[in-house]
Amino acid sequence: MPLKVAMPERSRRASVMNAHCLSRVVLSRIADKWTALIIHVLAGGTRRYAELQREIGGISQKMLTQTLRSLERDGLVTRKVHPVVPPRVDYTLTPLGRTLIEPLRAICRWSEKHLPQLEANRARAKRAALAP
Repeated sequence: MPLKVAMPERSRRASVMNAHCLSRVVLSRIADKWTALIIHVLAGGTRRYAELQREIGGISQKMLTQTLRSLERDGLVTRKVHPVVPPRVDYTLTPLGRTLIEPLRAICRWSEKHLPQLEANRARAKRAALAP
């Protein structure tokens, strides 16, 4: 019979501050720019692969495929293949995926709103670094 070791209650809680907690994997997934953009597009409804690629400027086919597979594996996106020729594949947010819409939408809005300030700060830092 295996020996059970009682863990303190605190160590069993998910914490992104704990280097060994799997919540860091989750944070890494949702903090990824491609994930944020895919969720942002799918918040508007079901999309086909080509539609996602068109709407998300700069994403490669490889990154879109990898990110969609990860989101599907994590249960954030569903993939439905329609039995037609040529094959048609639709992607939709799951109920769990929909819980990310508002937090990620807020981050996208923040990025757009504060872009001028960030650009000004970067330019100022660059000038300071070049100054004798």
